[in-house]
Amino acid sequence: MKRFTLQAVICVLAFVSAVAAQPARRAMTVDDLLQVRRVGDPQLSPDGKWIAYSIAVPDKAANRNRTQIYLVAIEGGEPKALTGGESSATSPRWSPDGRRIAFVTGGQLWTMDATGGDRKQVTSISTGAGDPVWSPDGRWLAFVSDIYPDCADDACNKQRDAEAEASKVKARTIDRLLYRHWTAWKEGKRTHVFVVASDGGAARDLTPGDYDAPPFSLGGPTDYAFSPDSKELAFARNTDKVEATSTNSDIFVVSVAGGQPRVLTGANRGADSSPLYSPDGRYLAYRSQATPGFESDRWRLMLYDRQTNQARELTPQFDAYVEGFTFSPDSKYVYFASGERGREPLYVVPTAGGAVVRLITGFNDDVHVAPDGKTLVFTRSTATRPTEIFRATLADPLHVGDDGNAIAAVTHTNDAFMAQFDLNPAEELTWTGGENAKVSGWLVKPAGFQQGKQYPLVVLIHGGPQGAWNDSWGYRWNPQIWAGRGYVVFLPNPRGSTGYGQQFTNDISGDWGGKVVTDIANGVAHVLTLGLADKERIGAAGGSYGGYMVNWIEGHNDDPRFRYKALVSHAGVFNLTSMYGVTEEIWFPEWEFKGTPWDNPEMYARWSPHMFVKNFKTPLLVVHGEQDFRVPVDQGLQLFTTLQKMGVESKLLYFPDEGHWILKPQNSALWYNTVLGWFDQHLK
Repeated sequence: MKRFTLQAVICVLAFVSAVAAQPARRAMTVDDLLQVRRVGDPQLSPDGKWIAYSIAVPDKAANRNRTQIYLVAIEGGEPKALTGGESSATSPRWSPDGRRIAFVTGGQLWTMDATGGDRKQVTSISTGAGDPVWSPDGRWLAFVSDIYPDCADDACNKQRDAEAEASKVKARTIDRLLYRHWTAWKEGKRTHVFVVASDGGAARDLTPGDYDAPPFSLGGPTDYAFSPDSKELAFARNTDKVEATSTNSDIFVVSVAGGQPRVLTGANRGADSSPLYSPDGRYLAYRSQATPGFESDRWRLMLYDRQTNQARELTPQFDAYVEGFTFSPDSKYVYFASGERGREPLYVVPTAGGAVVRLITGFNDDVHVAPDGKTLVFTRSTATRPTEIFRATLADPLHVGDDGNAIAAVTHTNDAFMAQFDLNPAEELTWTGGENAKVSGWLVKPAGFQQGKQYPLVVLIHGGPQGAWNDSWGYRWNPQIWAGRGYVVFLPNPRGSTGYGQQFTNDISGDWGGKVVTDIANGVAHVLTLGLADKERIGAAGGSYGGYMVNWIEGHNDDPRFRYKALVSHAGVFNLTSMYGVTEEIWFPEWEFKGTPWDNPEMYARWSPHMFVKNFKTPLLVVHGEQDFRVPVDQGLQLFTTLQKMGVESKLLYFPDEGHWILKPQNSALWYNTVLGWFDQHLK
């Protein structure tokens, strides 16, 4: 008995000693976030044994991110760097025989072998090349380039660009809408799809004409693909006269030899995009929106039968967006990702029709299927773990195996680095919002959280407004940075959020300052009932639509249950009427506010924050980028001028070299530190 007791004491002491030897976890800082390596774009080799992928590393000194390509076995293990140096290398794509990998560096397409050697430059087009796609026979690479549509060859494009660069006059003459987009002036150019021999040579334009192919901005997978016999290319293009007011992209097909494209989806006036052929050549799948002019309509998964020339929807009862998707090797199933309540599970649906089946929960993307049809490769992240590559073993096409190792991490890029941080998971909350709707969101507790202590609360409001906060890792608006600073972080998904059914998304259109305000306010009140946040120390911040909502709160900060003590508006809409005249995607305000400001002035005035300036009194930090063409900088300048004129404590953080998002590492650090400093000043 004495010997047993002595052994127990020794074991306890050993355990205590081991625990004491482990370094204490600490809060994550802005500088820490900028050291996280960013994994993405996994590409499975044709034999299913290897994964080529990219890692982007922030270079704070150079104020840019540098991306390189890596290779790892599908079973995992030590990855190998295939590229390196000062120039980034992106977009790895396997040749059909698995012997070579196409990639982009220096603005041109190159190929290399699977060891990273024997590099060959494929394109030398003056306008640059991006997003390579191999033809199944390995003879061709398709890519995109921005060219002058009236130029007959590359020499013409090169001369035009050289003349513009050399000219002392930088004025622009514009005769159409959508003359600039996101962060770039169009300069009279169009995006076209080219093909080039995979061993190099002159590139051919397969989509000539004064149209963008693929179209801009609507997002999603690559918008062009080769047919399995390599004779045809499918692509998306919008041929409406005024693109700035239209989301009507269509799917076209054209011979790889060239010729007149043929439209497949002309009857649909909404968006059609992301074409992908089934391996057996029978089908062409694509994503489609039914509602013209509404960029946040439900993305449906469509299947065009190339034998019958008829299209049908594969997801008619699925009330959610279809994101990235891929076929099974036997063409009998389509696997895809879709947002669901702040996560993005993987799903499968039979091409013959039938129910959509959820396969894998969590926040996942970039799904690929191995040639054996039994292994999935995908990316995954959580609010506490940056993106890594995972694999899953299927018991059958509709089920993941129940073995504990059926889902496993392939890469561990940031595991050791992240182990030092005290990160709390995102906890899902649900409450009653406007019109008694059930609303959800996330709560992240501060590092070193102590039960019974009350902390300052920061409410982060997402953009879109058709978007969502997810249980995923991000580099902009990462809640762990606020939590590491000692804040409780609340991330509501109010009306307009995606992943809660299309009607929930639709409910914000024409009602920007209505039900959503109640959704958020009731959510904050619910958080206060949990006893961990101090109602006298609450701030709110948001970007894009989230910035709009902050501007709206500035004029309506009168909820009797609590008051916001400080606000941050990033790229926020301030004056809806003037915003209409300077933004580029005009379909957006016309949909959201039911027409133009001159056709429906009451709607624009009703929901415009600038109409409530006389109520402004809460300290507000304004952030805006000069190159933001989505919510142009005049909105931030108008807001700051108004705050100063009204005598409201305010500050303007202006970035001459950023657009809608703050992306450069040093700029990102300044953004975080300024925003956090503003809240520290007012909430601590």
